Amino acid sequence: MEMTLEELISKNLKQEIENSGKSKTEIARAIGVSNPTVSQYLSGRIQPSLSTLSRLCNFLGCSADDILNVKNN
Repeated sequence: MEMTLEELISKNLKQEIENSGKSKTEIARAIGVSNPTVSQYLSGRIQPSLSTLSRLCNFLGCSADDILNVKNN
């Protein structure tokens, strides 16, 4: 069964956060959202806006492609 885009984003975001060694609290402060909001991103309940995704990527040191799983064919 194929993952939905929301599930894929959540999975990739979890992996990037794990790789960064940063806590949810550090991330929330750095990108200007609450801890529960970060938790909702990780659970796939909500998706970050483009501006928030940009701040997340900058803070985590990854690209949006890493999270969105955008591939050129």
